[in-house]
Amino acid sequence: MENYRKAYEEWLEDPYFDEATKEELRGIAEDEGEIRERFYTELEFGTAGLRGIIGAGTNRMNQYVVQRATQGLANYIFSLGRKDQGVAIAYDSRRMSPEFADFAALCLAANGIKAYVFESLRPTPELSFAVRMLGCTAGINITASHNPPEYNGYKVYWEDGAQITPPHDTGIMAEVKKVPGYTAAKTMDKAAAMEAGLYEVIGAKVDDAFIGELKSLVLHPEAIAAESKNLNIVYTPLHGTGNIPVRRVLSELGFENVHVVKEQELPDGEFPTVSYPNPEADEAFDLGLKLAKEIDADLVLATDPDADRLGVRVKDSKTGEYHTLTGNMSGCLLADYEIGQKKALQGLPEDGVLIKTIVTTNMADAIAKYYGTGLIEVLTGFKYIGQQILNFEKTGKGTYLFGFEESYGCLIGTHARDKDAIVASMALAEAAAFYKAQGKTLWDAMIELYERYGYYKDDIKSITLKGIEGLQKIQEIMDTLRKNPPAEIGGYKVTSVRDYKADTIQDTATGEVKPTGLPSSNVLYYDLTDDAWLCVRPSGTEPKVKFYYGIKGTSLEDADAKSQALGAQVLEMINGML
Repeated sequence: MENYRKAYEEWLEDPYFDEATKEELRGIAEDEGEIRERFYTELEFGTAGLRGIIGAGTNRMNQYVVQRATQGLANYIFSLGRKDQGVAIAYDSRRMSPEFADFAALCLAANGIKAYVFESLRPTPELSFAVRMLGCTAGINITASHNPPEYNGYKVYWEDGAQITPPHDTGIMAEVKKVPGYTAAKTMDKAAAMEAGLYEVIGAKVDDAFIGELKSLVLHPEAIAAESKNLNIVYTPLHGTGNIPVRRVLSELGFENVHVVKEQELPDGEFPTVSYPNPEADEAFDLGLKLAKEIDADLVLATDPDADRLGVRVKDSKTGEYHTLTGNMSGCLLADYEIGQKKALQGLPEDGVLIKTIVTTNMADAIAKYYGTGLIEVLTGFKYIGQQILNFEKTGKGTYLFGFEESYGCLIGTHARDKDAIVASMALAEAAAFYKAQGKTLWDAMIELYERYGYYKDDIKSITLKGIEGLQKIQEIMDTLRKNPPAEIGGYKVTSVRDYKADTIQDTATGEVKPTGLPSSNVLYYDLTDDAWLCVRPSGTEPKVKFYYGIKGTSLEDADAKSQALGAQVLEMINGML
């Protein structure tokens, strides 16, 4: 938006925008940089929906941006002749989440599309479940996941319960762009919408069905019965949506010693105990580990604010220390437990499949090979795992066994089509009980995995480049790597280069080129010697470039050393491009 000043003045003058919005904008009248930042562009409705800083302006999350996005969604639903099935709406504990949920619901209602709105905050996987249970055309989730408190977001789901993928993502994006300005979005009075049957509050009925579905996935109830009194669990919802459902499912299964971190128990959009509520960050576990040491807990669980991702710490009974399980580690631990125990109890289907993303650990490949299951690799984003499950259902070929990604997300069962930290918490507690009955801890089980499959270690480095200049720099980094692909990275030779934007995999020795077979995405991947790899991709939700990498060692110490060495080389490479 070249004339950001003109857009700013329009928002100040147009009677459509409310007085609180105008007051906020008057407050920045002397700050040209802030006006530019808020109005130089429109907050883009991308493949993941919307995500941005809350505030007035075209490049911010506010009611007008939410209403315009919803008008575009409504127009798309109309274009398919699907308005009669309704849309389910959930929201998390962030600032403005309930308000944004209502603005979206009342825009849908004004368009004659029924909105099913949760009575209070709910986790992301339950929204995915509700879309399917209620037979909705789509779902909307108001959340910014683990972003800092000043952010909020808007995610769209389709009828299968997964976040939108082609053709629906591009179709909705096109319709949102066609909405002629922010004043074109329809809305109506809430009481009138309820009276017309276009706004329905949902809650307990969906909750009960969701929890019932989770409980049906337990493989070893006898292990829970035997060890529920002896297993000590610390849990923190990090001020988010996980508190009630995680505690409920663990309680109903019989886990008696679940200790919640009091300081982080209640929903709070300011996230006062952490700088940002991310279970990948060590600080998210400070209070949980303090409690764990006081009560001698076996494991510590932390769900992010929308409860789709799970962080884990497990006790090493030999040393008494608590080890971090990365998303790759907890994902592999659960994959091996779920697939291994299914095989032991009932055998595996011939067309069983484990699904991972391209930046997820290669230990997943080793697990699939060990159990003789299929392995499917998809682009980063859990919606692509959901897309595979839908494909299995449509074709009748393929049985979903487990799916996960490195960023602390996995799904057991097919009740939802997004990552589910509620079911993951339940399954890890079950696995802990199962191994405890054998005199083992989850850390012992993790070491057994390393001994069986190899000491895989995966990590990530990222750089944050904010603002307009940052976006340009991110593009320059990707362009530089495309034009000059490295022949060697950190002492490892590059054996092949995958460019998911160009849909090519080039063998560096023979020059042979074949397609990736995946949708176009701005991602570069380098296969390296000795089972090592590096992947570069700009974040879809934050102003970052992410460098994922993995190695395979001969012991924990060897893996740590190799990973640190490669990480240092990656940082050197990044700094050389800045």
